[in-house]
Formats: sequence, structure tokens, C-alpha cells
Amino acid sequence: MNTLESQLLYPWADALPAPDTALEVAPGVRWLRMGLPFALDHINLWLLRDRQPGPGGMVEGWTVVDCCVATEAARAQWEAIFATQLEGLPVLRVIVTHMHPDHIGLAHWLCQRWQAPLWISATDYYTARLACHAGPGLHSESATDFYAAHGLRDPDFLAHVRGRSRYYPSLVPSVPDHFHRLLDGDRLRIGAHHWHCLSGYGHAPEHIALHCPDLGVLISGDMVLPRISTNVSVYASEPDADPLRLFLASLERMRALPSDTLVLPSHGRPFRGLHQRLDQLRAHHASHLDTVLAACQRAPQSAADILPLLFTRALDAHQSTFAMGEALAHLHLLWHAGQLQRHTDSDGVLRFAPAA
Repeated sequence: MNTLESQLLYPWADALPAPDTALEVAPGVRWLRMGLPFALDHINLWLLRDRQPGPGGMVEGWTVVDCCVATEAARAQWEAIFATQLEGLPVLRVIVTHMHPDHIGLAHWLCQRWQAPLWISATDYYTARLACHAGPGLHSESATDFYAAHGLRDPDFLAHVRGRSRYYPSLVPSVPDHFHRLLDGDRLRIGAHHWHCLSGYGHAPEHIALHCPDLGVLISGDMVLPRISTNVSVYASEPDADPLRLFLASLERMRALPSDTLVLPSHGRPFRGLHQRLDQLRAHHASHLDTVLAACQRAPQSAADILPLLFTRALDAHQSTFAMGEALAHLHLLWHAGQLQRHTDSDGVLRFAPAA
């Protein structure tokens, strides 16, 4: 446990749900944990006891929140959950917090398997459908040009990016043809309780977290994680974006929730200490912004120049794509705020320097 983690309260300490079991964390709220084939090796998923109208009256069952990637291992784990953890009841609805593969990958399969509707923000739904077809800017040729323009021109790295044109569809082969739109401020009746939708920006196009005031529970998705900071990136598809400003503003909106809220994150362990974690994340990004600004004051910097200042550990090619996006997010916040200016150097690389 690092120093920042120790400032949070973990009600279940080091306990984790076994691969084929669910751990109840609040009345009618169960925690699942599934493996991922990445350095971030797990995702937390949630079962919410539900009750929905059916052809013959009200039907008891479950709402699933998030899905895992589309792998045979994940499907097998879900089948074990269906056999042993649902008390013989069906899945009535599938809610997806956002369009990243570990969250939406098996949504199509789950919705077909149970004839259950998908609930997601419209922005993330349509972005996922586009990404399934390897749309522009998503690890394609335009992405290699984008990284090269920002100074990362290592041939092996660019070959890696160029070879990932089918990366998203390999993890999200399909998305359901229909969906129910989730909007900020919506109230969903799930079983005995209302859950409020909280939109968040900067990490995904329109991330939806779920807060239940009755239970004092926040399903935070990727917006608030206890151990790591959420990736906030600029992508080739929106090359001049300012996602970090949007992300920080989204976090501040969560400060309106009670400080003792039980936070159920997508990665890491459930915790209490929401306001403390919001303070930590704000301080983390403020420190990064200070580092970036100081570097640009010494000499014009590209995003590639910034990488070793923000990420002191060795990065593989996969990690470098996220790191480049994050470096740009910090540069762009300062650029859009008028503290930096951007120009194209004689070598064709975009560099940032103090505004005149």
C-alpha cells in the first residue's frame, strides 16, 4: 500500500471476491472481479438486485454494471457466475459506464445471452460502434502521424501503433444494435433504490457513474480509482482537445457527494474517503502541470520530451501510447489556458513554450 492509499479506508481490507463468486458490499450490491490480459490485470464488475416489468408482471433479477473484455476466459467466468451467483434469477439489464474495451467488450454477448437491454450514454455508444470498425484516429495510420508530429518517432513504436488498427475490435467485436440512453441527472429505479447518473468527461467521451443516496454508494467506474490515477489522454481523432480540464471539472462535481460515500471503483478495492481521494487526484495533476510548465520555461518541449519527466519508469510501446496522451493532456491544459503557446519546429515537431 502506498502513502496515498493508506489515507483511505478499505472496509474489506485485502479481501477480494474469488473468481467465480460475488461479494456483497451493500444490500443488493455484489462485487465481481475478472481478469484482464493487460498490466492492469483486473476489472471490478457489479451485480445489482433488480425488479423490472415483464409480460406476466414484475420480474425479479439482476442488473449488471460493466462487462469485461471479449475473451473466452471472461465468458467462462460469467457462465460460472450465472450458474452459482444469481440465485436462479435472470439478468434484466446491462449498464456500461463507458466505451473502453474492459467495460463494454462483452456487452453484446451478455445482452444476447439474456435478451437484456443495454444502457449507456449515447456518446460512448456511438463511439464504441465506430471503434468496432477501427475508425480513424484509433491506432491507425493517422495515429502514427499524430505521435510522430508530437516527437515520438521511434520506428519500433510507430510500427507497434500501425499494427494495432484492429486492436479495439479484437476486444470489442460487436456492440448491441439498440440501447437506452443514459444522461447526467437521470434517476434509474434498480430494485428497491434509485441510482443517479453522474456524467464525467476527460477519460471517456461521456462516462456515466452511478450514485445511490439510499445506500451511500457510488459506482465510480474509472473516474475515481483508489490506487492509480485515471488515464486522461489526447487522441488523434480530436488532436486539439483539452481533456484534463474536463476531467478535473468532473471530479469537482463529485465533491457534492457525502464524504463517507462507499466508492466502488472499476480497478482496485472499494473504499471510503471520496473527498480525500479527490484532493489527492487534484494535487497529482497540479504537480504534473508544474513540472510541465517548468520544463517548457527552460526550453520548448514536445510531448515526447515530457514523457520521462512525468513517467520515470520504463514504458513499453503499449504503455507509451497512454503516456503520450497523458503528456499532451497536461500540455494542452496549459496551452488552452494561455500559459503556453504551440508552434511547429523546423523538424516538423509540435513544441510548446511559454506564451509571449
